Amino acid sequence: MRFYYGDKTPLRVLDEIEFWKQQESEHTVVIRQIVDDLEREFMQQLREWELAFSQAEGNAVRYIEAVIRSKGAISPELCERIKQFAVFARNQSLGFVAFLDRLVAESDAVKNNEIAVVVINHIRRESEYLIGIVTAALKYF
Repeated sequence: MRFYYGDKTPLRVLDEIEFWKQQESEHTVVIRQIVDDLEREFMQQLREWELAFSQAEGNAVRYIEAVIRSKGAISPELCERIKQFAVFARNQSLGFVAFLDRLVAESDAVKNNEIAVVVINHIRRESEYLIGIVTAALKYF
């Protein structure tokens, strides 16, 4: 994401969050499908992450709609709510990265699946990308 959007920065950040929360949700499905013998505990946690990401994506869409309805005149209150949501989205991704690290370290099913380790590391890097984007963009609110 570029950082020369000026007053469009909140909308641009929301677009990124919407896209990456959908990706993170889909990533939980990918992990469950490539590690067919994944431990029940991790399987359940991935389902919970999927739901949480879907909810965050829906919240991003609602904020995007609110910004569009504002016709370029985003109120300070709406801007602050978007900023708080961006912090939430970043922290959610930080939690997911920590979960992925734990999954690779503790799951025997993952440890015994070289492809899964590669895929999970790729997924982690994508979540880290979102974390970086949101962290940088928060300086422009």
